[in-house]
Amino acid sequence: MGSVRSGHLLHNIFTIMRKLHHLLAAFVVLSFPVKADNWPQWRGPNFNGSTSEKGLPAQWSQTEGVRWATDMPGPSAATPIVWEDRVFTTAAIKSTQKLVGLALDRKTGKILWERDAGLGYGKDDQSTYATASPLTDGRLVWFFFGSGDLAAFDLAGNQVWARNLQKDYGAFAFLWTFSSSPLLYNGKLYVQVLQRDVPVNGRGRTDGQNDSYLLALDPQTGKELWRVVRPTEAVGESREAFSTPIPCLFQGRAEILILGGDLLSGHHPDTGKELWRWGTWNPTHIQSWRLVPSPVIGGGVALACAPKDGPICAVKLGGNGVMPDASIAWKVDDRELTTDVATPLLYEGKFYVANTKKRLLFCVEPATGKVLWRGALEGKTVFDASPTGADGKIYLMNHNGDVSVVKADPAEFKLLASIPMDDSPMDRSKKNRASVAAAQGSLFIRTLAKLYCVGK
Repeated sequence: MGSVRSGHLLHNIFTIMRKLHHLLAAFVVLSFPVKADNWPQWRGPNFNGSTSEKGLPAQWSQTEGVRWATDMPGPSAATPIVWEDRVFTTAAIKSTQKLVGLALDRKTGKILWERDAGLGYGKDDQSTYATASPLTDGRLVWFFFGSGDLAAFDLAGNQVWARNLQKDYGAFAFLWTFSSSPLLYNGKLYVQVLQRDVPVNGRGRTDGQNDSYLLALDPQTGKELWRVVRPTEAVGESREAFSTPIPCLFQGRAEILILGGDLLSGHHPDTGKELWRWGTWNPTHIQSWRLVPSPVIGGGVALACAPKDGPICAVKLGGNGVMPDASIAWKVDDRELTTDVATPLLYEGKFYVANTKKRLLFCVEPATGKVLWRGALEGKTVFDASPTGADGKIYLMNHNGDVSVVKADPAEFKLLASIPMDDSPMDRSKKNRASVAAAQGSLFIRTLAKLYCVGK
């Protein structure tokens, strides 16, 4: 009998221990949620517009589902940058002709600091100098403007260094207001300037040739590590690019990809040496094809989108030297499946291409170029902001500040919502062009006049 009672006692003890184990496991799950992602630079943590962030909304309004909304001192087309409890953005202030960088508290939207980082407003009536997105590594934050001003601050708002690329390397030769977001990769800060070789409308060097170049800086000091000239046979405005350099790691080889000047090229990240180039989508040398979309990598190819209803070319990765047209995996010459401004998104193994002018979204198979679906976005204005992929959804904003939410399902197109977000523009000639950032359980939406934090 004693052994039987002992057995029952042991059984009861084991049962209690199992229950305690389950309770403890549940407590751990509830107390320690899945780590949220940061959004450290323009195209996010994966350099392709996507994130693994979960729990993001599909429906909200300017009053419902908004955690906070903070008035901005001036317009900006910069995508908000998020690191832990900090959000960074920029603004161009017309009345003072100042370019500023701002840091906000992610939880409350309170402006923690605002710092002067450059001078000027813009060179045309549609854009300002505050178009490039800032970037951060969690220790420093870097702000770059179309005026050439580039400055680094610590997270407390203390300036670490500053310089102006036009003063150092010559005046920019662009018809429009220049913009290209910097890239932080493997301990180097990269900036590309792909411009005309001769002045235009009084802009550009008059004391020598205007070189297009890729520049690498020490992020901690701003000191030049190297600068390489990138030649091109493009003519006129087709030499101008507003794209951003994108890193690529393929079969163990790291590269920096540059798109513009009628060609795509890959460069060694340590030296800037050109490893390969392919061109062109512009064989007849049309002079007005300035380039805006940045390259996107997926399925063993780099997507290169020609402007102004031009073709989309998928170039095979891993090449060397001057690559022939045989290196093109696929090409689509369709005046609907094209993008003039918005950089495509790679999300969950699929390309999503937004037709800037016709307000269409396409889901494309990266390896083959097969169109899985196409769908019409709501609204009557252009979608220049690049799409963002997160939590099974795609977020896009048009010129008016309307955010479209689309289900990221390769089987079908489904528009979940179209939400107006810009109710008080401060300069109506300017356009909403900032991409939506998804980080730390929220969406961050920069309109002309406000910065919104949206979340459940």
